[in-house]
Amino acid sequence: MNEKNTKNLFLRQRRSGDLVFSLLFFALCLFLAYNLPDQTTWSKGTKLPAQPAFWPYVSVGIMTFFSLLHLLTGLLSPAIKGRWLEVTFWLRSLEYAVWFMVYVFIVPILGYLLSTILFTSTLSLRLGFRSVNNLMLAVVFGIVVVVLFKSFLQVKVPGGQIYEYLPTAIRSFMLTYL
Repeated sequence: MNEKNTKNLFLRQRRSGDLVFSLLFFALCLFLAYNLPDQTTWSKGTKLPAQPAFWPYVSVGIMTFFSLLHLLTGLLSPAIKGRWLEVTFWLRSLEYAVWFMVYVFIVPILGYLLSTILFTSTLSLRLGFRSVNNLMLAVVFGIVVVVLFKSFLQVKVPGGQIYEYLPTAIRSFMLTYL
């Protein structure tokens, strides 16, 4: 086999963010390998492939080995500009996880209906849909989601603390349907 062909076989085109990703994935693999003995068991008198711990050990071992290779190739290849731009792009996506966690936090306080309307409207504004029509569409979407989940699918969502200030008949309706 030609040396140039063999060299091309192992040539790796690195992208920005590769090194950070490979480092994080290798750390995850080490974490899984470290915790594996607490999560699996070995049974006496059972053949090796039938052991409850065998396949988890094999899979985590292979994953750790290849993540180490990925990390090594990332460390040995030439650096690429823009690595931290890629990482900040990944981190920006976590903003939406924070929005959702805030939503989950305010549902027991404001109730499902009001929280969902606030959530859809706020995200609509955040995404740049600032016209009155878009905001009304976000409000209608929030109401439809609440009615669909609460009334038709009968998903049990905790009532909001704000419902305690409503008259009894309205409070019962809000807890049941909205």
